[in-house]
Amino acid sequence: MGSFSQQDRILRHYLNSELLIIDVFALKQFPKDSGEHLFEVMMPRYENRSTIVTSHRPLEEWGKLLGDVPTADAILDRFLHRAQTNAIIGRSFRLKDHAIVAGKEDKN
Repeated sequence: MGSFSQQDRILRHYLNSELLIIDVFALKQFPKDSGEHLFEVMMPRYENRSTIVTSHRPLEEWGKLLGDVPTADAILDRFLHRAQTNAIIGRSFRLKDHAIVAGKEDKN
């Protein structure tokens, strides 16, 4: 029986989850090789498991943030195929709630 590294165990966890949620993706620039690791997770999940990604960054910036435009393109190609996308435009609900608590009138 072969031994699995910590990285193998983590990868299997992400691959086997029925639903993977990546919240606030690409808030900052990723470390080197992050695109390759993300691809290792997204590729086997493609058309096999559900994945939800939230991000404050436009898709066009993902290649730069991952430091690898071709890998980001390959990830997005698979991720967006048959995907439903929702753009939420407007004030943050957290800030909106803060304005209400502070007694400020919300104009949105």
